[in-house]
Amino acid sequence: MPERLPTPLRRWCMAAAAACLLPLLLQVPAPLALALGATAALGYGFDRRWPGALRMVLLLGVAAYIVFTFGFNLGRDTGTALLAALLAVKPGETQNRRDAQSLLGFSLFAPFAAFLQDQGPLVMALSLLALALLLPALAMLAEYRPGQPAPAFDRSRLRGTGMAVLVALPLALAGFWLFPRLATPLWGMPENALGRGGLDDRMTPDQWIDLFSSDLPAARVRFAGTPPSRQDMYWRAQVLWDFDGRSWTRERRPLGEAAAPVPGPGGVVEYELSLEPTDQRYLLVLDRPLEAPAGTRLRADASVVSDIPVSRLIKYTGRSDPDARLQAALGPGDWLRATALPPDLNPRTLALGRQWSAESGGSDVAVVRRALEWIGAEFSYSLTVPPTGLHGVDEFLFDSKVGFCQHFSSAFAVLMRAAGIPSRVVIGYAGGYRNPYADYWVVRRMDAHAWTEVWLEGRGWTRVDPTAAVAPIRILDTVEDRQRAESLLPEAFTPVRDLADWARRGWNDLVLAFDADRQARLFRPLGVDQASAGQLGLAFAIGAGTVMLLTLWYLMRGQPASRDPLVAAWFVFTKRMRRAGLGKPAWEPPLAYGRRLSEALPAQSEALESLSRRYAAGRYAPDGLSGDELGRLVADLRAFRPTRTPRRNGDLP
Repeated sequence: MPERLPTPLRRWCMAAAAACLLPLLLQVPAPLALALGATAALGYGFDRRWPGALRMVLLLGVAAYIVFTFGFNLGRDTGTALLAALLAVKPGETQNRRDAQSLLGFSLFAPFAAFLQDQGPLVMALSLLALALLLPALAMLAEYRPGQPAPAFDRSRLRGTGMAVLVALPLALAGFWLFPRLATPLWGMPENALGRGGLDDRMTPDQWIDLFSSDLPAARVRFAGTPPSRQDMYWRAQVLWDFDGRSWTRERRPLGEAAAPVPGPGGVVEYELSLEPTDQRYLLVLDRPLEAPAGTRLRADASVVSDIPVSRLIKYTGRSDPDARLQAALGPGDWLRATALPPDLNPRTLALGRQWSAESGGSDVAVVRRALEWIGAEFSYSLTVPPTGLHGVDEFLFDSKVGFCQHFSSAFAVLMRAAGIPSRVVIGYAGGYRNPYADYWVVRRMDAHAWTEVWLEGRGWTRVDPTAAVAPIRILDTVEDRQRAESLLPEAFTPVRDLADWARRGWNDLVLAFDADRQARLFRPLGVDQASAGQLGLAFAIGAGTVMLLTLWYLMRGQPASRDPLVAAWFVFTKRMRRAGLGKPAWEPPLAYGRRLSEALPAQSEALESLSRRYAAGRYAPDGLSGDELGRLVADLRAFRPTRTPRRNGDLP
């Protein structure tokens, strides 16, 4: 049976494995991360092999929980969670050297898997910490021999690890900045089974409660000129047309290309936006976009979509006119889509809409104003709402009269359709938070919002935000109230949060947003407007070659000669023989070399065989040579001179 690892060495291996697992746990849902962390801690802390049945039960239980959590869907997040589960259970069977090598080998995959989910500075820092612990642990395992004391950890090991990372860093930077990048990848990764905080293409009232509690950034925006007022910052994500009585969904049928909007009096707003990964296909744009960023499409409903999900941070510029007129003429197909309602649901709302339409004298504007006045007089805003049943819109409008943006936008759109007014729901974000340490705005997940658009003759699609019509006195609680109540950090730490976000934005701009287009513009200061792949490849070859030469020079400079006098004397001997045309290949053993020298120099064959035999005994024999014998051998090696040059130069015969 293999010998158990000494306790100090096992503890070091467990610390390295835990450091590798930590960035992976940050990428899985919090309950799962806590469960896996607790399981791993038991394996790290108890130096006993768990029974095989217990390990199997734990593994199957965790795997079943993962499959249930991710809805039986495979994706990058599912694979990440499964890898974390394996690494959490593996310490329970790590007892000997082979087990530890297996654990650390699998742990190497953890930081790479974490980078598939998040390339932020926190994951990078944790991965570097894991590397700093993992490399010394692997070195100590390689040196350990059963039956001997465990290798000690000292500062030299940590210093050696740091030097290895620093030596590799310049070459890694040269590869990052200069190695030619493809505008589109040759291969792709599977999508996540669960979204990452993006807005889905389906909206159901009560759905966003968890989203409202998150102050994580959804996007960061820098305006080219004077930014619009916070009340005018409506960030458009998806437009929902279809209503089944409870939920709104995006129109699946093609809507065609967007018609050019009619400019408004307010002027064009230009901005640069960094969108966090959502695993959705929409791009966030300021309302009334005039064009789509490169590689995306502007739909007829003024939403912008990408051909692939946004699985990484992307950066793009946008131009919008918040006062532009959208779709002045509505075709028959769009009219039918924008007025369709389930005939057997919400009968009170349908009746009220028809009544108001008849009483308005054909004025759609009057119906819209009447609905907003009703909301302002009788409705309240709150995140604590009672559940609704089959006729949810009726229950909200006539019974509870309490809700948040999802309830207001959905019910308002249904009421307008009941009155014969085309309407649809738009979801996105409203407002933003200006970082006081830099000139940019942060759009947070808690800023998620839903509003309504109604089509009015002569105006086109017009934004109506029924939630904003609620009287201030009737606002019972807000997203900010909930966020303050559930926040783990007091408000005194807000400056720290702002500084951290500023640092994260700098990391995003410098690292994550560095794509093929920015790389092609890298040499503009040198007069190269758009660098080609060949030019980038040449620059990488020059840069990488220079870095490698400098690294070799740094490693080799000032290297002292061997401190072993016998090795130094043998080096002098072989160097002298090489000058005489009797070179020694690096792979040739001393005894074989001595025999070949004696054949080339018959007059000195006895001395040459004696020197090679004595050197092999001094270097490799168990007992070696005595001090006097070693001293004489060193002197003889240094004093030996070949008496003649072989008949032919080059290799020995």
